[in-house]
Amino acid sequence: MNPRGATADAAGAALRVRPRGDDAPARALEVYVVEDNVIVLESLIAALEELAPVRVVGTASDESVAVDWLRADGERCDLVIIDIFLRTGSGLGVIAAARQKRPGAALVVLSNYATDEMQARCLASGADRVFDKSRDIDQLVAYCIALWSREPGELPH
Repeated sequence: MNPRGATADAAGAALRVRPRGDDAPARALEVYVVEDNVIVLESLIAALEELAPVRVVGTASDESVAVDWLRADGERCDLVIIDIFLRTGSGLGVIAAARQKRPGAALVVLSNYATDEMQARCLASGADRVFDKSRDIDQLVAYCIALWSREPGELPH
């Protein structure tokens, strides 16, 4: 079982105020994270929830758990953050399943192996963006903020 699992909804009254002047109540960007390293996972969740209007709604450490969640609960996420190399399976399989189940969700890869070849494979598989864990966390946070503040119907890229 992952560290956030089904209890993730109980946590997370994250940021609720959008910087725009509309009257609609804002909600946090709902994010599902697929990462097999528990230390990286917990650090990533803490950083995202502190620095961006994000609420993590669940996590998985392998492809099958992620795909099962996307089939059962995938409607409740705006963004899926995916590592490529998982405990079992691959992030590429998660990308394919997520693109099929949640075609409107943003899909980003966060990997230590963000080589040019791997970026091309991820983008060809349906990922919107690829970020390097070692140097692109600030860019990932900025992406989350931009995704959260976009107008309804705008593309997440």
